[in-house]
Amino acid sequence: MNITDKNRNLFFWILQFAGWGFLNSLSIFVLKNVSFEFLLYSFLGGLFIGVFSTSLLRWYLKKSIFFEQFGWKELLKIVLSTITAAAIFGGLNIVFGYVYVKLGPSLSSDELDLMKIYDSKWLIVFSSIFNVFAWVICYLGIKLLLKFNSNRIERLELNTNLKQAQLNTLKGQINPHFMFNSLNNIRGLMLEDVDRSREMLTKLSEMLRYSLTKNNINAIALEEELEMVDNYIDLSKIQFEDRLDFVKEVQKDCLQVQIPPMLIQLLVENAAKHGISKLKDGGKISLKVHKENNELLIKVSNTGKLSISKDSTQLGLNNIRQRLKLLYVNKAQFKLEEISKEVVATINIPLL
Repeated sequence: MNITDKNRNLFFWILQFAGWGFLNSLSIFVLKNVSFEFLLYSFLGGLFIGVFSTSLLRWYLKKSIFFEQFGWKELLKIVLSTITAAAIFGGLNIVFGYVYVKLGPSLSSDELDLMKIYDSKWLIVFSSIFNVFAWVICYLGIKLLLKFNSNRIERLELNTNLKQAQLNTLKGQINPHFMFNSLNNIRGLMLEDVDRSREMLTKLSEMLRYSLTKNNINAIALEEELEMVDNYIDLSKIQFEDRLDFVKEVQKDCLQVQIPPMLIQLLVENAAKHGISKLKDGGKISLKVHKENNELLIKVSNTGKLSISKDSTQLGLNNIRQRLKLLYVNKAQFKLEEISKEVVATINIPLL
């Protein structure tokens, strides 16, 4: 339970006791010619009955009602649970009245007249339903206000972080080490194959142009992103040579699906930098993209073990998580795990 949950829980109990306490304290100003002892027992009994029955109702509502998917089913649950809580409320009132008359202190004639209200079953039913339904309306109203405020704060935080996220995206795209290594590798390649070195320079310039021009765009076609990935792999193979094996499996009907730019490229770069480069004999990077359950499933796996150094900023990974949250809220998922001696990065993006 986080701090916010603890504060909300404390806020609930303060309102719970304050509300029922105030309601039951009204008897002090209404009832005349009764003893202090009678007022005290009435107050404590009413407070316990109100707090107990509605706390049970609140426990059920928190456990069984999903306000994010509110519909007729949830509404029916609320009505039925409220009626049940009202029955408990009324039953406890009847039991309290009976026990107080039989086992409590002797009552005056005025107090006996007041206790006759427990003989009126319809009055008990009406009072119970009214009190519990009024509590439910207040509870749901406060809950909706808190949720609205939470959503508003989250939107403000997302908007505040948007520029920082875009800056982090730009930082993650332009990897200076990769640029320097590529330029040095191309310089060495010029002595062996001028045509290929010219081709690699073209690919590097295309990558730089892509990273700069796509920075403020939220979505591009998957096909365009894959061209960037191919350029990155071609440039990386100058350094890794036969140590890097790249396998790509992409469903054709996914090529025009819109995804955030540099998403796959960052995953592949992360696999090469933190995976293949640390293996003496190299390894394989595998990219698989397909549709599944109305989602686009992107999976990048590489040979190696999942190990993140303490001094690592994890800029690329945080970049991915932040952009997915900004663009899809909680509908997209990103997962990084080690499976069968492979590091597997998986992204699920909803198909709009």
